[in-house]
Amino acid sequence: MTLAVDAPAVLGEGDRLLPGYEVIAHLSRSARLDVYDVWSDERDCRCVAKLLRPDFAGDSRAAQRLLEEGRLLARLTHPHIVRAYETLELPQPLVILETLGGATVAHMIATRQRRLPLADVIFLGLQLCSAVGYLHRNGILHRDLKPANVVAERGQAKLLDLSLARPPGEVRPGGGTPNFMAPEQARGGEIDASADVWGLGAVIYSAATGLAPFDADGASGRYPQLERLADPVAAHRKTPPGFSDLVARCLDPEAGARPTIAALTDQLDALLD
Repeated sequence: MTLAVDAPAVLGEGDRLLPGYEVIAHLSRSARLDVYDVWSDERDCRCVAKLLRPDFAGDSRAAQRLLEEGRLLARLTHPHIVRAYETLELPQPLVILETLGGATVAHMIATRQRRLPLADVIFLGLQLCSAVGYLHRNGILHRDLKPANVVAERGQAKLLDLSLARPPGEVRPGGGTPNFMAPEQARGGEIDASADVWGLGAVIYSAATGLAPFDADGASGRYPQLERLADPVAAHRKTPPGFSDLVARCLDPEAGARPTIAALTDQLDALLD
């Protein structure tokens, strides 16, 4: 990753992030957050540390969102959702997460010479349905389902990044990732579980085709999902009967026309028979 010239330096191997946490490597930097691979003295193992970038240390809203994510993950226990070990407010907001092997689905899509086997895509969809259904039963929408927020290793998927997770309700326009955002998220207004069904459909679409369902641009406010349907999966690869249609129903512009998580699970499972 190339950092902006004026971006603050990241910590290096051997630096102390906090007492008890030694940096192994810097993993990523987003608009407001840094993520590090760290060694935990207390746990005697590697962990992942998520914290505010130094230049956003005074951003109270970003700090609150990070702490809320850590507390939410700490009370969620599901085999397909990343675990949080610890959430600290002082000396700085910090979330300690389990270390995951494997790669994000986004990385797999970008680096594989061949598309993922369709059976693997269906198993991925089933595992994500399990995780998202669990969130919904706990009154939470993920709101940012995308290939970059799913790590897969040896057939096991884990859902990451609950920084946008909130209960159903009113949202501002454009909250999420443009290419994977339900139309109602793009335009703003009331959203419910069907917005995450859209996100699941978009992840399954991308895993199957190697393409995002739409080429949106949040900065310019251009959201093609508000204007047209996604190209069918069947336009990009051969699929078994019903698969392309099922993904298209998940990506229906009308929220009420999308399947429920339970129905999506049943229909994905039937495709494996």
